[in-house]
Amino acid sequence: MTATVKPTTTRRGTKTAGSPADVIRRAGEAGVQVVDLRFTDMPGTWQHFSIPIGEMSEDLFAEGIGFDGSSIRGFQAINESDMLLMPDPQTAFVDPCLTVRTLSITCDIVDPITGAPYTRDPRYVARKAEQFLAKTGIATTAFFGPEAEFYIFNSARFDQNAHSGYYFIDSEEGIWNSGQEDNGTPNLAHRPRHKEGYFPVPPTDRLQDLRSKIMLAMIDAGIEVEVHHHEVGTAGQTEIDMRFNTLTRMADQLMMYKYIVKNVCRANGYTATFMPKPMYGDNGSGMHVHMSLWNDQKPLFFDAKGYGLLSDTARWYVGGLIKHAASLLAFAAPTTNSYRRLVPGYEAPINLMYSARNRSAICRIPMYSKSPKSKRIEFRAPDPSSNPYFTFAALLMAGLDGVKNKIEPPKPMDVDLYELEPEERKHVKNTPGSLQESLASLEADNAYLLEGGVFTRDLIDTWVSYKKAKEIDPVALRPHPYEFFLYYDA
Repeated sequence: MTATVKPTTTRRGTKTAGSPADVIRRAGEAGVQVVDLRFTDMPGTWQHFSIPIGEMSEDLFAEGIGFDGSSIRGFQAINESDMLLMPDPQTAFVDPCLTVRTLSITCDIVDPITGAPYTRDPRYVARKAEQFLAKTGIATTAFFGPEAEFYIFNSARFDQNAHSGYYFIDSEEGIWNSGQEDNGTPNLAHRPRHKEGYFPVPPTDRLQDLRSKIMLAMIDAGIEVEVHHHEVGTAGQTEIDMRFNTLTRMADQLMMYKYIVKNVCRANGYTATFMPKPMYGDNGSGMHVHMSLWNDQKPLFFDAKGYGLLSDTARWYVGGLIKHAASLLAFAAPTTNSYRRLVPGYEAPINLMYSARNRSAICRIPMYSKSPKSKRIEFRAPDPSSNPYFTFAALLMAGLDGVKNKIEPPKPMDVDLYELEPEERKHVKNTPGSLQESLASLEADNAYLLEGGVFTRDLIDTWVSYKKAKEIDPVALRPHPYEFFLYYDA
C-alpha cells in the first residue's frame, strides 16, 4: 500500500516524497522490489523502463540513467539519440496496479552533452511555465483542476488495412443491448439511454464498484480525489475528479490518473479509453480545466462586484484564453478525433464566449460558492487525449497574455448559445472545425507561447510537422466507412 511511503504534505496539499535518501529509505520500509522510471513522450503517453531496487542509489538521482531518445515519438534523431532521465524524488509512489511491489518515479529529461534540460521534454515546458508566472509578478502560483472524462467498454475491436476498415465497441451498459439475449442468459435490462447517464443509481449505473476501485487506487497512489460519478453518455462514460494542484504536479497526476484508470479497468475485465469521441450519437469525453491564480495565500480571481464575482485579472485571463483559443486547441484538442466532439448538440463548448453557469460557452464561471478561495474559471474545450504538460502550460501562457495586455473578452451571454437566432449567432465565433485548422492557427499565433522561452520554435515546429505527418495525412488517405454508405452506388 502506498500509504506506507507516507509522503509529507506541504502548503495547499502538494505532496512530496522528500529527498533521494528519504525515498530510498521509505522504499525499503515499504518492501519495494522494482523501481519504474517514467517519462512522457511528445504526444502525451507515458514511457518507462525498470531497474531492481538495488540499483536505486543517490547517485541515480544526481547522475541520471541513459535511454535512446531516437525511439521516442517526437524526440531525437538517431545520430543524437543518447539522452538522460533524471528521477524526481518528489514524484515517487508505490504503484497500486502491479503485483510485484514497484516504486514509480517520474523523470525529467536532460541532454548528456550539455547537461541542459531537454527543450522537447513536456515536463520541462510545464516547469518553465510556472517559473515564467513567478517572473511576471502577476501571481506566485497557478492552480489547475482538470475533469478528465472517459468511457469504460467491455470490448473494443478495430482494424484498418488496404481492403477493410472497421471498429466495434460493446458495453454491458450500452442501450443497444436492451434487446439482446446471449445463449439463453436473461437480459436484466436497466441501461442508461443515450445522453441520460447523468446520474442514475445502480442498477442502471453498473460501474459504481469499478469506479470506486479506481478511486481507491488513485488515493493509494497519493492523489486527492474529490468525487466520482457516471457521466452523460450511455455505455460507461465516467468522470473522476481530482483536487486542484499546481501546474506541473497536476500534469504528473493526470498521467497517473490515466494509467490507473486503464490498468484497474483491465484487471477487472474492462477496457477504458480517453479517446474524445469513440461513439457516434452520444457525448464525447472532454477535459474541462479549472484554473485560478494566487499570490501566496491570496486568490486573485475574486471580486464581489465583478460579473460572476470575477476580478479584472480573471476577466483579462479569460480574454487571453478566448483570443488564443484556436491556437490553444492545437495542444488542448490535439487529435483528428477531437473535432468529432467539438460540434453542436453534445454539450460541446464550441462558442468563443464566456458566461456564468453556462456550459455552452467555451469559458464557464462556476457559481457553486461565493468564497474568494473557490473562484476560478473553467475552460471547456480541452479533451483528455492531450498532453497535460503542454496543455496546462499553453493555457497559462494564453491567460497571462490576457492579463498583461488587459485583453477584454466578448461580452458575456447568459443564454443557451446553441439556440441563438441566426442574426445573433453570426456575431459568435466558434472553435476550429478540424485539427488542420488548429495547427494552422498555432503556426500563425504562437508569440505568446514563446514568451520567456517556455515553448520553443523547435518544439512548435516539431509538434506541427508530427501531427500532419503521423495523424492528419494518414487519416485523410483512408476511406471512411460511412463513405461507402454515401458513395458506393455513385
